[in-house]
Amino acid sequence: MDYHVSINGNDQAKGSKTQPFRTISRAAELAEAGDVVTVHAGIYREWVNPANGGTEDKRITYKAAGDGEVVITGAEPVSDWTSEGDNVWSTEISNNLFAVRNPFEVELSGDWLFDGNLTAHLGEVYLNHKSLYECGSIDEVRQPTPWSEAKYPEDSLLKWFAEVNAETTKIWANFGDKDPREENVEISVRPHCFWPENTGISYITVSGFTLRQTSPQWAAPTEYQEGLIGPHWSKGWIIENNVISESKNVGISLGTEKGTGHRDKKRKGGTQREQEVIMRALRSGWHKDNVGSHIIRGNIIHDCEQAGIVGHMGAAFSEISDNTIFNIHHKRLRHGAEVGGIKLHAALDTQIIKNKIYRSYRGLWLDWQAQGTRMSQNVFFDNLSEDLFMEVCHGPYLVDHNIFLSPMNFRNMAQGGAFVHNLFAGQFVVQSELSRTTPYHFPHETAMAGYSNITGGDDRYYNNIFLGDDTTNKEPVPITFFEHLPLKNRDESKEGETAVMDGVPDDAICYLHPVGLGGYNDHPNVKDKKWWEYTKEELAELGDAADSIIKGNAVLPVAIGGNVYLNGAVPSSHDPNAFVSEEKGMTVEVDYKNSQVHVKVNNPQLLHETSQTIVTTDLLGKAYHADMAYEQPDNTPYKLNSDFFESKRTDTSITPGPFEMTENGSVTFTI
Repeated sequence: MDYHVSINGNDQAKGSKTQPFRTISRAAELAEAGDVVTVHAGIYREWVNPANGGTEDKRITYKAAGDGEVVITGAEPVSDWTSEGDNVWSTEISNNLFAVRNPFEVELSGDWLFDGNLTAHLGEVYLNHKSLYECGSIDEVRQPTPWSEAKYPEDSLLKWFAEVNAETTKIWANFGDKDPREENVEISVRPHCFWPENTGISYITVSGFTLRQTSPQWAAPTEYQEGLIGPHWSKGWIIENNVISESKNVGISLGTEKGTGHRDKKRKGGTQREQEVIMRALRSGWHKDNVGSHIIRGNIIHDCEQAGIVGHMGAAFSEISDNTIFNIHHKRLRHGAEVGGIKLHAALDTQIIKNKIYRSYRGLWLDWQAQGTRMSQNVFFDNLSEDLFMEVCHGPYLVDHNIFLSPMNFRNMAQGGAFVHNLFAGQFVVQSELSRTTPYHFPHETAMAGYSNITGGDDRYYNNIFLGDDTTNKEPVPITFFEHLPLKNRDESKEGETAVMDGVPDDAICYLHPVGLGGYNDHPNVKDKKWWEYTKEELAELGDAADSIIKGNAVLPVAIGGNVYLNGAVPSSHDPNAFVSEEKGMTVEVDYKNSQVHVKVNNPQLLHETSQTIVTTDLLGKAYHADMAYEQPDNTPYKLNSDFFESKRTDTSITPGPFEMTENGSVTFTI
């Protein structure tokens, strides 16, 4: 059945092309496996809550007709504003407008959301589709000052404040020099644009829409993870070619449902809560037959304050590709541990390919159980904290042919990663995490195979380029777990003690290393005897150093070879035959206006001064804890013989870094 929806339609009509429905929701009540819902140009102010899912062979498809922009919004217009002078306006709204919950009454709250000076709420006021900044009083609306943490401080001068009583909600807003009676002013009303209230609504395609302005709650991994759009613990969705913006928290959620959440936050620590949530999900059917295997591709996602894409367990076995994600967590009125362009837990076999993530707080953050995961051909720049954060994962995971350009490229609190043919132009954190034990799985399954802490290591680095920056530090600098760049000054708080931030204990300090792999120098080399092969006699000879080996806390070996270090980048002692040059060799320029990156290689021959080999599954071996090969989700091996642009390499033509080059003269790439 083909259904049609038009702003000139009628929900009492047949839903045909000549007699279309008025709302998408009406079609979503009726659509069944194999049906197509075609939506014509217009603005649809509704929460689409599909009643049914499709099947693998007969999907339900919701698509834009192609006759103009199709907007689904969680906002409603407000034109009844009264001037109170000094650019301040007020309006009073009946609470009957809020059918699900009043977002101006509900506080922003949840696990892993940090305390802040502002008691923030889920509501937003929008001026021409762009949200203003909530503040704590009417006086702050009248006398606005820039919010110092904001990515764009000048925007933070436009503020709002609300008071809610039993029947109405009153809002005061400062629109600068704009008259809200003559502009497009809206307020958030609904939590979602496209979201099934029930779980198990599988095999749905959502294609070609503009989706904006919703008020989902903070999406912690240990709680219900809401989003502007998402499958809500289902299987096989395709979310493609949409423009998604202005979610109070998350744009696309691939996360958990209510039943897996943890409510005992006071008596149990975060690691234990997370472990119990995973166990609860496994008991409730977390399996590739039921959950995951989504395709998220070709979307533009921006101005979401928690994450562009989030997912705890529900993103397993999925593909996230060709998305452009920017301006994530740029307002920073409140901060938490779940912010980033993409933030996933348990991204088992998930393929994260050809995405562009920039001007966000963090770029890509994979937390717990990245196993069988591949990150390839992604581009990162102008992210405040770091481009890639791998946290307490055991691998195997593959990071290949990416371009990392932010001041901090990589925060590594994991093990079992393979890094191949990347361009790194920023600094590294390499840190063990002995206090937390996290699970690893049987290959390509959700079933757990064991637990371990993170001693660090078991990493491989082949054929990468490290491009130094004259402005970065040459020695490791102490930073705290959630600190971002630019680094703040540190003084000695007491004689003999290193100052730390916000009462964070000394053992929470990690070290930001210069561009390069010097952070791995204290690890053993995989070519040497493995620590688990020591005899009792050899352990006795090691004395106190043997204690960490016996307890399983010794760092794991690393394999490093064929890398190029330019412009002062620091090589690893495990890479004795690497090519090291003080020449820059290449320049990287970011065109912010057009969101493009231009890479110019001045002398391609410089990159061929070290011997290379095509990287394969056989070369990479197996990750230690999971005892799993670096292989594709279908068990077939990798042979990384194509570059960033998918040009083929041969055994006689292997250029380190993302781009294969055979020319002798300078070469420029635009991405």
